[in-house]
Amino acid sequence: MSGHRTPDVLVVGGGLVGLTAALVLRHHGVSVTLVERRAGTSPQPKARRFHMRTMEIFRELGLAGLVHEAARDLAGHDHMAAGRTLAEARQLPLWQPAGGPAAEVSPERPCLLAQDALEPLLRAAAVDAGADVRFGTPLAGLEQTAGEVVGRLADGEIRARYVVAADGARSGIREALGITRSGRGAIGGPSVNVYFTADLGDVVRGREFNLCQIEHPDAPGGLASVDGRYRWVFMSPGGETRRDWPARLRQALGVPLPDLEVLSVLPWQAEMLVADRYSDGRVHLAGDAAHLMPPYAASGANTGIADVHNLGWKLAAVLRGEAGPGLLDSYDAERRPAGWFAADQSARRTDSFKLGTPDPTLAHPYVLAAGGFQYTAGALVPDGSEEPVLDFAPAGRAGTRVPHRWLDDARTRSTLDLAGPGWAILPGGNRVDFAGTGECLLLRPDHVVAWRGRGAGEAAKVRVALLAASNVAKVWV
Repeated sequence: MSGHRTPDVLVVGGGLVGLTAALVLRHHGVSVTLVERRAGTSPQPKARRFHMRTMEIFRELGLAGLVHEAARDLAGHDHMAAGRTLAEARQLPLWQPAGGPAAEVSPERPCLLAQDALEPLLRAAAVDAGADVRFGTPLAGLEQTAGEVVGRLADGEIRARYVVAADGARSGIREALGITRSGRGAIGGPSVNVYFTADLGDVVRGREFNLCQIEHPDAPGGLASVDGRYRWVFMSPGGETRRDWPARLRQALGVPLPDLEVLSVLPWQAEMLVADRYSDGRVHLAGDAAHLMPPYAASGANTGIADVHNLGWKLAAVLRGEAGPGLLDSYDAERRPAGWFAADQSARRTDSFKLGTPDPTLAHPYVLAAGGFQYTAGALVPDGSEEPVLDFAPAGRAGTRVPHRWLDDARTRSTLDLAGPGWAILPGGNRVDFAGTGECLLLRPDHVVAWRGRGAGEAAKVRVALLAASNVAKVWV
């Protein structure tokens, strides 16, 4: 063991998804070790927009307030903007659903916070929660046996009951397991992200935005705000990295900016690829290791965080002996279709964005933002209902996130606060009669409706049956 303690779960990858996996597992009382080959957290802004569903997960973990506080610089920067240059750009009105302003659909607001600011916060929280977090620790390989997984490190071995592979788009674990991927592959041509600093506070004041589309014929692209004033990312079409980027940026911005400094130039390619299976024995893929998608729906990191929120309670239930190993089959049954849905929606939004024409068949934005995909098989009892996609109309259907309703007049406790880390039974009536008069909902630890029907006693029996089933991914189908 070379001094390494034996955890219940080994998490490979210390990005947003891996760190959240460690937090979720500790939230459920599972011992966890996380290894990451890099010496530190991401130096790049990368993901920046976290949907309300992700913030609901952070709320359960007790982190939502910290995340919102860290994101205060970009509070109110939800608008889009467009113009020939940044200096000429106009702020666009916020999107509103048909019929006027949206009703309150979550106890949490979405959040704009760059990945390089969020990852250190999650890392510190994971350590405080008792996770053994080891950066600068590459994994050389994995070997599965009947009862454990053995990971090879530079200074010895580490053994665990299960592995969460959150090791990114080029996942060495996925490749070693021979897990193939399906999907559209590359979408459009190559692009370049130019990460730079410049004081644009006076330029954007009164026209604050999340993303600005620059339409200059010689310097087109998208300008993303990282902190609202000093840090920016310019997304440029074409894969050429060796350009006079300061000159091109000043052309796109339309202002001289003597303090402009280019920090990095990174080529990238939008892709839509989903693993053909999420699990292999005791190893489970999550995040980019499981699914790649274009960034235009801001769904990549959000989908990965939802993956480990789904997986965490299941691993905990099996490790505690509350459920058989068959419960883990439901991870692939639920999250692989959800990953495909998010990746497909992201790819189609890319098409719509580039063509400049709306696609009326795309899912309602809140469906993505609230994790509105409906599981039709897995650790649940299907009720024959179908969650709409074109409209956002949550109603407590089996296989969906429980709709948000405030449970007190002070608006401090939501229906989403009832479950996690345990199960909950939500009786019908009063504020929360989603499913029909007198019906109640059985809520899983990940806030998903596992069953709806009459009587709390029956709900308790369903919970026992779900956990006892040898293969819950199939037993109710």
